[in-house]
Amino acid sequence: VQLVESGGGLVQPGGSLRLSCAASGFTFSSYVMNWYRQAAGKERELVATISSAGGTTNYADSVKGRFTISRDNAKNTVYLQMNSLKPEDTAVYYCNVYRYGVYWGRGTQVTVSS
Repeated sequence: VQLVESGGGLVQPGGSLRLSCAASGFTFSSYVMNWYRQAAGKERELVATISSAGGTTNYADSVKGRFTISRDNAKNTVYLQMNSLKPEDTAVYYCNVYRYGVYWGRGTQVTVSS
């Protein structure tokens, strides 16, 4: 199993970013996919979840209405569209899958600052 995140960077408050996570090594379309984040000095937290077919999504209260998780099963990729970014969204963002164990990517840094 390999998960590779991309799309992070530095953005001003109110801006947008789109994260991608390319997956390989398993049948992507059969698994729930998750985005987590970890800010400096804090525990990793679940940000968003999407069902295997993409029909069901769930979000942390802190990002509801601003972030959108989606997936393209033909491309084995899960996305996180982040709008109206706030400084408190600054963190390393990870994608994750539970498949006979837990797998993580290396993460992508998102920094929201003026």
